[in-house]
Amino acid sequence: MLSETKANLFVFLNDHRDSILHDWEHLIVVSKSDPFKEKVPYNGASFLDVIINHFHFTGTNLENLVYEFAIKVADERVRADINIGEFVYNVNLGRTILYSYLSKTGLEWTDLQESINMINCCFDKFLFHAVSHYADAKDKIIDEKTKFIDSTHQDRLTLLGQMTSSFIHEFRNPLTSIQGFIQLLKADYPSMRYLEIISSELDQLNFRISQFLLLSKKELIGKEKVLFELNHLIEEVLNFLYPSILDGKVKIRKQLSDEIPLFGYADEIRQVFINIVFNAIDVLGHFRIHNPTIEIISHQGDDHFINITISNNGPMIPEDLQKTIFEPFFTTKKLGTGLGLFVCKEIIEKHKGELSCISYPEKTAFSIKLPIAALVRENEK
Repeated sequence: MLSETKANLFVFLNDHRDSILHDWEHLIVVSKSDPFKEKVPYNGASFLDVIINHFHFTGTNLENLVYEFAIKVADERVRADINIGEFVYNVNLGRTILYSYLSKTGLEWTDLQESINMINCCFDKFLFHAVSHYADAKDKIIDEKTKFIDSTHQDRLTLLGQMTSSFIHEFRNPLTSIQGFIQLLKADYPSMRYLEIISSELDQLNFRISQFLLLSKKELIGKEKVLFELNHLIEEVLNFLYPSILDGKVKIRKQLSDEIPLFGYADEIRQVFINIVFNAIDVLGHFRIHNPTIEIISHQGDDHFINITISNNGPMIPEDLQKTIFEPFFTTKKLGTGLGLFVCKEIIEKHKGELSCISYPEKTAFSIKLPIAALVRENEK
C-alpha cells in the first residue's frame, strides 16, 4: 500500500499529466526529416506514464520496463538516423518540466526525496540503456559498411592485380626478345654506339617490371628456394648498378663479413638490394650531395641471423614520412610507382626477416635482418 505522500504525488501527477505533456511537446526539438516524428510525443507520454506509475512496480519489474522501452526507442532513433543529441535533450527537457511541476505539489521537499530519487533513477537508466544501445547499433552499422567497402575495394584490387599481372607477363615476353637481339648486336657490332645505353635502359625497365611481378602469386609458380652467398649477391647488384654509380660519382664502401649462406629466392633478395641501393643513388644525385657515399655493412648476429645495413649520406627522411615509406603507392618521386620499398618489405618478411629504416641528418640507413641458411632449413623440416 502506498504511503500518504506517494499516494498524493500519484494523484497530482495523474491530474497534471496532460499539462506536463503539453509543456514538453511545446519545447521539444524534432527534425522535419525524422521519419518517426509523429511517434516522439507518443513515446514521451509512454515514458511519463512509467514515471507516474513507478510506485506500483517492484524494483526488478520497473528496471525491466525501463530497459525494454529504452531499447525500443533507441532502435527508432537508429532507423531515423538523427543526431542522438536531439533525443538526449528532449528526455532531459522532460525531466526539467516534471521537476517544475513537483514544486507545485504543496508537499515538503524532504518528503518527496525518495520519489525524486526514484524518478531520477528511471531517467538515468532510460538514457543509459537507450544511448548505449544506439551507440552499439551505430557501431555495428559502421562495421558492416566498412567491411562491405573493404570487400568491394579488395575485389577491385584483386581484379586489377590479375589484369596488371597478365599484362606485365605479356609485356615481358617481347622485352626478353629485344634484350636477346641487343646481345646479338653487341657480339656482331661491338663498336656500335648506344648499344650499352639501350641495354642498360632495358635492364632498368625489366627491373621495374619485376617489382610488379613480385606482387603477383603467379611469379612463385615453379620457383624453388636455393642456397646462395650473400657477398656474391651484393657484388652482382653493384655490377648491375655500376653505370648509375659511375654516373652519380657515388663512392661505395663495403664492410662485409665472411661468406654466409642464405636460403630462399635469390632473385627476390637481389631485387631488394637493387631497389635500396638504386634509391640511394637517385637521392644522392637529386640533392647533389658533396662526396656522395653508400655504405654496405654485414655481420652475423648471435641469434643466427645476418644483419645488413645499407646507408647513404643523403638528406634526412622526415620523421612523419619514416612511418609511411613502406606503405604501397607512397612515393615522393614524380614518376615513382610507390611500390619499391613496399615490395622490399614484403620480400624480406616472406623470408622470415625484418626490414626497417632510420634516418638522421647525416645518414639514412636501411637495416635488413635475414635468417642464415641452416636456421631456415631447420624450420622448414
